[in-house]
Amino acid sequence: MYSGRQSIAVEGAAFVQPDIAARRVMRSCRVSPWFIGNLAVIFRSRGNDQSPRTNAESATDSLSLLRRWRRRFHPRAGSCRFESNHCWKVLLEGKAFGSQIATITSEIPVRDAAKLGKRRASTEKSPTRPEKKIMTDVEMKVDNPQETVEKIKQGEIDESLYSRQLYVLGHEAMKRMGTSNVLVVGLKGLGVEIAKNIALAGVKSLTLYDPAPVAISDLSSQFFLQPQDVGKPRAEVTAPKVAELNSYVPVTVHEGGNLVDDLEQLKRYQAVVLTLTPLKDQLAIADFCHKNGIYLTIADSFGLFGYLFNDFGKNFTIGDATGEEPVSGIVAGIDEEGLVSALDESRHGLEDGDYVTFTEVKGMDGLNNSDPRKVTVKGPYTFHIGDVSGLGTYQSGGIFTQVKMPKFVDYQPLEEQLKKPELMISDFAKFDRPQQLHIGVQALHKFAEGHDGQLPRPHNESDAQEVLKISNDLSSSQEEKVDLDEKLIKELSYQARGDLSPLAAFFGGVAAQEVLKAVSGKFSPVKQWLYLDSLESLPASTTRSEESCKPLGTRYDGQIAVFGKEFQDKIANTTQFLVGAGAIGCETLKNWAMMGLGTGPKGKIYVTDMDQIEKSNLNRQFLFRSKDVGKLKSECASAAVQAMNPELEGKIVALRDRVGQDTEHIFNEEFWEGLDGVTNALDNVDARTYVDRRCVFFRKPLLESGTLGTKGNTQVILPHITESYSSSQDPPEKSFPMCTLKSFPNRIEHTIAWARDLFQTYFVGPPEAVNMYLSQPNYIEQTLKQAGNEKQTLEQLHDFLVANKPLTFDDCIAWLAISLKPFWSGPKRAPTPLKFDSSNPTHIGFIIAGANLHAFNYGIKSPGADKEYYRKVVDNMIIPEFSPKSGVKIQADENEADPNAGNGGSSFDDNEEIQRLVDSLPSPKSLAGFRLDPVEFEKDDDTNHHIDFITAASNLRADNYEIPQADRHKTKFIAGKIIPAIATTTALVTGLVALEFYKIIDGKDDIEQYKNGFVNLALPFFGFSEPIPSPKGKYQGKEGEVTIDQLWDRFEVDDIPLQDFLKHFSDKGLEISMVSSGVSLLYASFYPPSKVKDRLPLTMSKLVEHISKKPVPEHQKNIIFEVTAEDTTEEDVEIPYVMVKLRKNSVSPAQLLPSSTRNMSTGNADKITDWVSRNDKSGEFKRQTSAFRNWISREPGAEFPPEKGRYHLYVSYACPWGDASHIDHPEAQGSGRFYLLHIRALAPGEKGWRFVTSDEKLPGENTTPDPLHSDVTHLRDIYFANDPDYAGRFTVPVLYDKKTQRISAEIIRMLYYEFDDLLPSNSSQKLLDLYPTKLRSQIDTSNEWIYNDVNNGVYKSGFATTQEAYQKNVTTLFSSLDKIEEHLQSNASPYFFGSALTEADIRLFTTIVRFDPVYVQHFKCNIRDIRSGYPAIHLWLRNLYWDIPAFRETTEFEHIKFHYTKSHTQINQFAITPVGPVPDILPKDEEVRAVAAVKK
Repeated sequence: MYSGRQSIAVEGAAFVQPDIAARRVMRSCRVSPWFIGNLAVIFRSRGNDQSPRTNAESATDSLSLLRRWRRRFHPRAGSCRFESNHCWKVLLEGKAFGSQIATITSEIPVRDAAKLGKRRASTEKSPTRPEKKIMTDVEMKVDNPQETVEKIKQGEIDESLYSRQLYVLGHEAMKRMGTSNVLVVGLKGLGVEIAKNIALAGVKSLTLYDPAPVAISDLSSQFFLQPQDVGKPRAEVTAPKVAELNSYVPVTVHEGGNLVDDLEQLKRYQAVVLTLTPLKDQLAIADFCHKNGIYLTIADSFGLFGYLFNDFGKNFTIGDATGEEPVSGIVAGIDEEGLVSALDESRHGLEDGDYVTFTEVKGMDGLNNSDPRKVTVKGPYTFHIGDVSGLGTYQSGGIFTQVKMPKFVDYQPLEEQLKKPELMISDFAKFDRPQQLHIGVQALHKFAEGHDGQLPRPHNESDAQEVLKISNDLSSSQEEKVDLDEKLIKELSYQARGDLSPLAAFFGGVAAQEVLKAVSGKFSPVKQWLYLDSLESLPASTTRSEESCKPLGTRYDGQIAVFGKEFQDKIANTTQFLVGAGAIGCETLKNWAMMGLGTGPKGKIYVTDMDQIEKSNLNRQFLFRSKDVGKLKSECASAAVQAMNPELEGKIVALRDRVGQDTEHIFNEEFWEGLDGVTNALDNVDARTYVDRRCVFFRKPLLESGTLGTKGNTQVILPHITESYSSSQDPPEKSFPMCTLKSFPNRIEHTIAWARDLFQTYFVGPPEAVNMYLSQPNYIEQTLKQAGNEKQTLEQLHDFLVANKPLTFDDCIAWLAISLKPFWSGPKRAPTPLKFDSSNPTHIGFIIAGANLHAFNYGIKSPGADKEYYRKVVDNMIIPEFSPKSGVKIQADENEADPNAGNGGSSFDDNEEIQRLVDSLPSPKSLAGFRLDPVEFEKDDDTNHHIDFITAASNLRADNYEIPQADRHKTKFIAGKIIPAIATTTALVTGLVALEFYKIIDGKDDIEQYKNGFVNLALPFFGFSEPIPSPKGKYQGKEGEVTIDQLWDRFEVDDIPLQDFLKHFSDKGLEISMVSSGVSLLYASFYPPSKVKDRLPLTMSKLVEHISKKPVPEHQKNIIFEVTAEDTTEEDVEIPYVMVKLRKNSVSPAQLLPSSTRNMSTGNADKITDWVSRNDKSGEFKRQTSAFRNWISREPGAEFPPEKGRYHLYVSYACPWGDASHIDHPEAQGSGRFYLLHIRALAPGEKGWRFVTSDEKLPGENTTPDPLHSDVTHLRDIYFANDPDYAGRFTVPVLYDKKTQRISAEIIRMLYYEFDDLLPSNSSQKLLDLYPTKLRSQIDTSNEWIYNDVNNGVYKSGFATTQEAYQKNVTTLFSSLDKIEEHLQSNASPYFFGSALTEADIRLFTTIVRFDPVYVQHFKCNIRDIRSGYPAIHLWLRNLYWDIPAFRETTEFEHIKFHYTKSHTQINQFAITPVGPVPDILPKDEEVRAVAAVKK
């Protein structure tokens, strides 16, 4: 296919560094949260403070290792090919090379002296035999046949076809593949998988050999065979189908008899793959290949067993061992000993033995562009480069770049390896398996030699005994005897004739990639044996015997030989839903067709995909052909597998709908309930998460998988057994700091990200703004309200509609030429201004692409692609010289404030200029019908100028900062966020998924039988671990402890009124504090009675409709409710969601449907001081509500009338909730005593809150033992006196009725008015209205978000037990404080609302007064403090504290600080109380130094 000399790539072509938006790809593309990144790190220290454990440690604790992997590795796909005009001759001459060189080019034929493992050049003459050319059954279609021929001649690569694969392998590796001829021997399931993957990858030629006649059992896994092919030579039938896969790869049939009879013919191939080959023939061919420099791979599968062997000869050269992009970084210093420090404590990412080069080092000029230096890692931020004497003294600057050095590996021939095998571990839980299987497979070959080439019969005991005897004899003849497991060896014999599509898919992917490694020198090959089995997939629900496993003359005989006929029937009668028909979807459907899934009377397959087929899909989505481009994936894929297995006709339902909330009328409850399981083949996180949640809701098993280049993973989700896909979330996506992109880029990724943003700024944002201005009547008024960007928006409108509105295409060229100025900005690393040169391809490329895009915005026709036309226009222009702006300051740190933020003006900074811009705009009426066309970014259209513009803009900026340019290919990858993909990984992963599918069909419920898989073909690495169990929780019900599955359990109730809903759970010992559905909060215990009373009688469905203002869809048969509750211990408990069934035959109210029988016991693992349950995986603090709602009322006949001296109030100086009731009670506000006031003690103990003892002396009035009950030591005693069966949390404030001995916790508002009749008529307290009618709506609105986000927000931040929960809540808290600050700044009054004190002031004060003394440090609410970060709030706080005695007298800072720090053991284990801040609250006329300095 290609011509030219061979070259060795040392570039990484699979991944860019993790700091380039790493986590985006992992979940938003193909990779689930279980994805494993570069797993080589596990086995090699990277010289940082997170050094991984050893191999042995990992093996002994695979679950722990799994958890480490999922937290640690976040790969990001990418291309890392660096172009260079220099040749690196280190291999030949040891000469120096340029700093950015990352490609090794060999100038001598590869057959000479160990360049690529002694591979012959494809042009070398060798003995030939006649080959049969394959003419495909259908015409091969290419876009331009003549162009295709020319590309092949010139060694070019069709990037439109191979684009995703190129980002894994790189151009150089693919060019070497394109000069290689490959032979595949044996064409049953495994052989055809290998051939398929090699053909899709693209080699010079692919030759197939298998003269054996097709048997009906071959159809168990050979997807290119049909029943009518039985009796025909396998190769003759298979080759035309393989040829259809890739028009660039000629496929031929190797003619002749036994290969061993004429070994010389093998010299025409660079690589040979053997399957279905007797061991004696393997030995003969292997010996010949080893002596003649031909790469050899041997692979076979026997039922659930399989193996692979490689012999790539002596001195095999690996150009790039991992595929990871070379790391680089900025140098902070180099000492005289050669110790290099990375800038700003950035981890260098290097390992011992790596090599680096240097550029831009000042002082040590001799280090620049010198030979690569070997690295010794000294720490995560430092490394040693050896002797630097004579190079000068380091002054500043410098960039280090890792150099991928070739590795040389010696492979031993097969004969030697049979005796002393070098085994690779594929499953750490099966350390002893490879050695035993190595013996067992040889025993199978010896058995076949004695039985006319026939393997042992399925489940035949006598054959198994013979294989066992042979195995024991072989083991005894070894230098080190291998202990054999009799059951294992006999099982291997039972399954020897088994032929399973999943095993063929797995080893087909691995073996094909090994061949590509051999011919390309890219990635590390298997050395030298790989064995794998999946005995866990054997069914336990059916019995196996020789009778049940005997061949029946059907296409499934290869599968029946392993599982038996009864299990085959179970497979056939399974109904499965495949979501997605792309690469993974195609491979999955192929496996299902071979397995016979859904072919029975009760079976069915549903597949949906809304996407159409694109040309780039053909490289790995093998069910599609050129003629299918533009058609729906789901329909074409379904038709293809029905052709593979006609028994699927009428059994596959192809859908074209996206699975999401908007299609729930299609994928409704009947649909989901009719499924046996679901398999995801999706490429975005939202869809995967939605399907996962649907599977959890309907309790369906889900199989997840993903690939990213050479990496892949599988995950099993099982109802009531494992956690779900959504249980694990990725860290936030990383991005480059804006100050780096704007001011001091130092990597090409920085300039590409900047150019992508420029594309948006030039061709998307302004046209959209123009269209909104022309279509929205009040756009200008709305824009002026958007503080900070209104001037910029108006300037864009003025530019696009007035100042620079183009009339001709030449105007578009002129606009782009002038816009070159933004490339010249001033960074930390000084840029070099560019002078426009129309003869420079990058300069003129920027003009051409940008002018066409600008013309597209205005609908102006392009004159074409003649560069001379563009040059003529720009050469006649005067492009202004760049001159730096005066007064511009550079932001050096993203965490610092933008020093120029105040210079741009806000909405009111420059009213005159803003008004001038507004007046200059034409009125929308004058432009009626005029619209611009915003550009929609599309990376895969090479004619639309999108990538051309970004490439040119990025490279211009790179020239500014002396950063090596990137070619269009790399720019497209990064700017387009392209997901790298190869067929081999996809095939392998779907094979692993299918092996797990067998277990699900069998109904296995032992989690240890399942495997989540992790692979990286580049290293190579294969790892497996059992899934994580679903989280279990407990709550204390009235009948004892109840164990629940927090993921899979749920409560189901009828559509009952809210009041009954609350009562049903109360009867179970669960007091509901909040009820929500979707985004609607339906009930909260803190709602005032007036707000709740109208909701209580409504049924749950009517309540949802009432609050959301939307009807429940007709197809919906249930509604999901999330509830917050506390159990009988007053602890917040995480309980399952509630499903309200809208059907008549729903489950009786509040019936808990657990995953298994409920476990009842006494006691609770959580302490009363644990504010977040230890079983709560979310880490969220959920405040609970009180069960006591007694209300004092002056209405006639009230049960609790206002009476002087009747009530006793228990509060605390420490508690903000008690403080609020303390402030607004009549005595605190200056009125007479109507009830006793008691301040309780500092902190809760194991029994809850206690009262102060008589010998304790604490500040504050009424801090004494309980004056009403001398024998009471704890508040809980008051609760139990009120209700002996009370099982909730003991909280304050509490109002105690001495007459009835009843208590109430609904206090604050009843104190406003209910005692008014007892007050003197002239009482100032009576005139004070804290909840005035005219402000009630505003107070209620503010209370709702202030309570949730501020009052409770500090607790949700401080008590969070996960980083995600903390960050979410602390961010919300400070956003709300910003909102309060803005409100108070706009309010000239000292109070929150108007000129009078209201409830809003009291509720907010109790939190704000505690903020600096406690919440900043104790609850980690430290983004800002009040006294220095919120001047308006600070002033409001001090006005209340110093001007109104009730606030000051009820605030005791000693109580506050000691209470929090002594009681919250979860977050302050040693109960240490900080001294500051000093003072606790500042006087009104005093400020902290920073604020005071600003005011001056």
